[in-house]
Amino acid sequence: MTAKPTDRALLELCARHHDAFVRAYGSGGRVRLFFAPGRVNLMGAHLDYNGGPVMPMAIDRGTVVALRPRKDRALLLRSTTEPGEFRIELDAAPSAALRAWVDYPLGVALELFRESPRAVGLEVLFGGNLPVGAGLSSSASICVATAFALDQAWGLELTPFARVEAALRAERQFVGVHCGIMDPYSIGLARPGHLLWLDCKDASIEHLPIDAAQVRIAVADTGVRRELAEGAFNQRVAEAKRAFEGLRPFAPSATCLRDVSRAVFERHGRELEPVLRRRAHHVVHEVERTFAARAALVVGDLETFGRSMFDTHVSLREQYEVSVPELDLLVDAARAESGVLGARLTGAGFGGCVVILLRAGSEARVAERVSAAFQRRFQRAARIEVFQSDPGPREIVD
Repeated sequence: MTAKPTDRALLELCARHHDAFVRAYGSGGRVRLFFAPGRVNLMGAHLDYNGGPVMPMAIDRGTVVALRPRKDRALLLRSTTEPGEFRIELDAAPSAALRAWVDYPLGVALELFRESPRAVGLEVLFGGNLPVGAGLSSSASICVATAFALDQAWGLELTPFARVEAALRAERQFVGVHCGIMDPYSIGLARPGHLLWLDCKDASIEHLPIDAAQVRIAVADTGVRRELAEGAFNQRVAEAKRAFEGLRPFAPSATCLRDVSRAVFERHGRELEPVLRRRAHHVVHEVERTFAARAALVVGDLETFGRSMFDTHVSLREQYEVSVPELDLLVDAARAESGVLGARLTGAGFGGCVVILLRAGSEARVAERVSAAFQRRFQRAARIEVFQSDPGPREIVD
């Protein structure tokens, strides 16, 4: 897929990225440009690694990859946002992560190199307009963008599912993030004007339309950053696993925490230690909320869908304990505004962004008032943008 001529902002972004590539590597030879979006998740918080359903949407911000073949077998990897250059010899590539930003694309390259051991070397520059660490899936965006670009550059002819799986393996196995399948799937299998219904237990998908004439999706950025590969996120994954192990004897057919019913949890949840009981409480109730939100969306009941988002944020704050005061303030400020249907933190939490579902026409007023409330409390601005949906990974040709 190529960019539409009307995608002026994306074409301008890619033109600037092309110029940056020439400054980094010099002129000469054909430079190809690729794009993969980020995503916001509206429902299904912390359910992907628990086998539950999620409802993300790809957004029109993301990762740009520029590349050009070399005559040798080396990958030269640079970024417009990070210093330094990494030179990787394909025939003597590292087997362990380098503990740098380059681990994400490098892990993908090593996955795909196994599919094409005759692959040529490349000069590669990464960039884009997706903030890192904001809960908009910058890590999956760079991984899926890399998978798509290398698939094209090396002539692998992979399916979208194969590219998504390569991106997922890279992040899990090479980088070491214990993530679920939602982020690469929501990016690699995106459809414009739709949320992706993804059942993370069996990886079944369905594209659910959302009426852009009625609603807008805004994202408010706290400016608080966090690192998914370390600390609290992996701790939540481990706690959810322990909670499931504690409840599995009472639900013999269950294969993941998503399978534990509310009835089982209410009868036996008190047998878990308090922190594990809170984690299970969130997952069990969030599964129910997400199915209810899907049913509401299908019949056009956006008010019920939005209330589910607000309820999710309360659970993330009180039961999963992944919110921070900046996120809570943005959600509370949004809740107070007419025209806002729902809001919740998006991504893993611990900082990052709030996603706001609001009625079309109220964007400017809501953004101004929510930003002002944030400024009064924290003496700094919260950047609020309205995002469009995105068609997913593609080569950009002007």
